[in-house]
Amino acid sequence: HLATSLPLPSERDHLRPRIDLIVFMIDIKSKYSLKNIEASLAYVDASFFLGKVCFLVTGVGRVKDCSVEMNAIWKLGEVYCSPVLFCELELEGTRVATAQRLLRMLRICAGHVPGVSALSFGLLMRNSADD
Repeated sequence: HLATSLPLPSERDHLRPRIDLIVFMIDIKSKYSLKNIEASLAYVDASFFLGKVCFLVTGVGRVKDCSVEMNAIWKLGEVYCSPVLFCELELEGTRVATAQRLLRMLRICAGHVPGVSALSFGLLMRNSADD
């Protein structure tokens, strides 16, 4: 399910499936994209920041067109204890690899990978980013 911002409309709460992973997409060429995410973060329950949120930064292949400061993106990941993934959606190989990575994350967050919790996976992602 996709949403352009949060909070989600409450009139369909009874039809909404369980939310296992929230992926915030940041278009590096749009300051509005980052501002929209920063406003939406206030509506996410704190428990989701224990391994069930990630930030996906798109447009990284065009750094010269960048409107968003990379430090602001890294700070989001740090403040919300959530991994930051970078991709270029215009490149098919990168797009497929990113989709597969997100699907693996979703399986873990949904509890479909025995022995790995969303919390431990989130910690592993942060530790690998530090290396």
